[in-house]
Amino acid sequence: MPRSRKKDPSAALFAPEHRPLIERAIAELQHKTAALDAVTHFSKAEWTVDQDVGTIIFERDDGIQLSAPVQIIGTYNSADKTWLWAWDNPSIEKPLTRAAAAVQAYGQEHGISSLTTREISCEEGDCWAFTALGAKLDDAQGAYRGPAGPTYVFMTFGKVEMSKPAD
Repeated sequence: MPRSRKKDPSAALFAPEHRPLIERAIAELQHKTAALDAVTHFSKAEWTVDQDVGTIIFERDDGIQLSAPVQIIGTYNSADKTWLWAWDNPSIEKPLTRAAAAVQAYGQEHGISSLTTREISCEEGDCWAFTALGAKLDDAQGAYRGPAGPTYVFMTFGKVEMSKPAD
């Protein structure tokens, strides 16, 4: 009897030959992000992005600040279930779209329309697959999904620095 498998939300968006890379990227991102969160507890912190500087800042309740270079992969509108790639989002500063552009280039090279179409209908799990691919191609240290009203901003980030501002 075959084992029951949970539905893979991104299976429809990627051909079978691309699934191993996507699965590896997702597993790597989950491992990196979980390990980093275990040390820094960034997932329980308030977050902001400074697009002018290109950083994401997490402010913990204990006053510790975590900052890292950030890349925005895309945004997901949970109301209409659409993904908008950062590489074609006019509200995102161009330097913060490098990782998303790497995903777009990968999609162009391999003929994957979900990676090259400006806006697509998808499930939230698909957004994590896109983000994981961006993290892999850009060698990110972790990822974060930040709420902004009904929209979620999917980001990757580099090396995290911790500091406690002087009182």
